[in-house]
Amino acid sequence: MAACLEAALPELIDLPQLGPSDLDPLLAEEIDVWQQRFAWDFRPSADLLRRFLQIRSLYGCALRFGRDVIGYSYYVSEGHKGLIGDFYVRSAYCNSALEMMLLGGVVQGLMRTPGMRRIESQLMLLRHASPPSNFPFTRNLKRHDRYFMEIRRDQIKRLFPESLGFRVNYVAWTERHQEEMAHVVSASYRGHVDSEINDQYRNIPGARVFLSNIVRYPGCGRFSPEASVLAVDSSTGRVCGMCLASLVSATSGHITQLCVLPALRGVKLGYELLRQTLTRLVDCGCESISLTVTCTNIDAIRLYRSTGFRSDVTFPALVWEGF
Repeated sequence: MAACLEAALPELIDLPQLGPSDLDPLLAEEIDVWQQRFAWDFRPSADLLRRFLQIRSLYGCALRFGRDVIGYSYYVSEGHKGLIGDFYVRSAYCNSALEMMLLGGVVQGLMRTPGMRRIESQLMLLRHASPPSNFPFTRNLKRHDRYFMEIRRDQIKRLFPESLGFRVNYVAWTERHQEEMAHVVSASYRGHVDSEINDQYRNIPGARVFLSNIVRYPGCGRFSPEASVLAVDSSTGRVCGMCLASLVSATSGHITQLCVLPALRGVKLGYELLRQTLTRLVDCGCESISLTVTCTNIDAIRLYRSTGFRSDVTFPALVWEGF
């Protein structure tokens, strides 16, 4: 009987053993899930994954049941840090044991990488996120739950401009402001819970990389410079806040970053930056716009809910350190 049970378990294999066609049925299902749950077009990301599979340069693990690949997760390494880029188990097979088996394999592979000291992940498609004791390597794990929030076009149309107590110019994103933006990001997240989730927020060099990744790579959709808004203090000519956006489908947008300098919190600058970006995304043809926010970030959640955002999905951000 035990032998029969063992034979029924999938095997955990390394992703470079697979070719693009091996993942096609799984990726087709994942594309549908991203569209239905998040109004997100995952096809560009799936195409990129296929290209890396083709050249055997996609690293991570997969669950294979017979000839069928029923789950996968890949990672990338950035010096001392590993990032789990995606995680999905097919719905017909998905249960907590298989998800933790896959996650454990990926985390263990990263932990064995020379020089690796930290692993970050935000697992939006993880279905069985509790109890916490089920997660692999819990001794080294910190978990921060996050909301996926969404607002509809008709709600955005009802938002009104907000007057501030100082003069500020709102300009569209341009690359020449990138260095100033990195300083704003670093200052805004100093001591913030999100700097525990993403260590790039902790210093200016990390913020430079973070902003560059948003603009260059499709992980959070296709960057939209025309919808991204910077606030420039009229008296100093310096960037004092930003709201960056991307397009995640032909009719859906995503807020990838909203922050203002700490000295300007509470003066409605965050609201006005958000409103202007939402309005520009609607002008780009968006019917819905989403964002993610850490559940303990009460001030940000209060702003988003007052604007009209609603949360339907909660997912974990997981960080392993000290291994």
